[in-house]
Amino acid sequence: MKGLTKLEECFEDGKLQTVPPSEEKARESLRAAQENLYEAQEAAKGGLFRAATNSTYVAIFHAARAILFRDGIREKSHFCLEQYLNTYVASGKLESKWVAFFASQRSKRDVNQYGFEPPATREELDVSIQLAAQFIDRMDSLLNTGSG
Repeated sequence: MKGLTKLEECFEDGKLQTVPPSEEKARESLRAAQENLYEAQEAAKGGLFRAATNSTYVAIFHAARAILFRDGIREKSHFCLEQYLNTYVASGKLESKWVAFFASQRSKRDVNQYGFEPPATREELDVSIQLAAQFIDRMDSLLNTGSG
């Protein structure tokens, strides 16, 4: 018997759960993404690079979560949210670079929050924030094209 995929394990472990789909929650999550992106931009301007890194990640997290809300999925794991996005890659509806970006930002946030490394530089943050804005736009576009 073949083992479970990572996505199947997420459902099996309850880290992804089926719930009623909600366009309203999807739109609220997208609004939260925009608000967190703004906070990231302002924190970066103010030299608060750790806060900017965290807000950048929270922005893309909310944008990705909007897809789950629309599809009737509740997440209890950021890793599993990433695995769910891969279903859109597999169906040809999402470019793999966006899942890779999500994964890299999740990793940066983890190091930033739990590690002892220096914060991202202003230049690194500028790139992350710019890509986060594009990620949010891509998730918004995906919301308007249908489920995976």
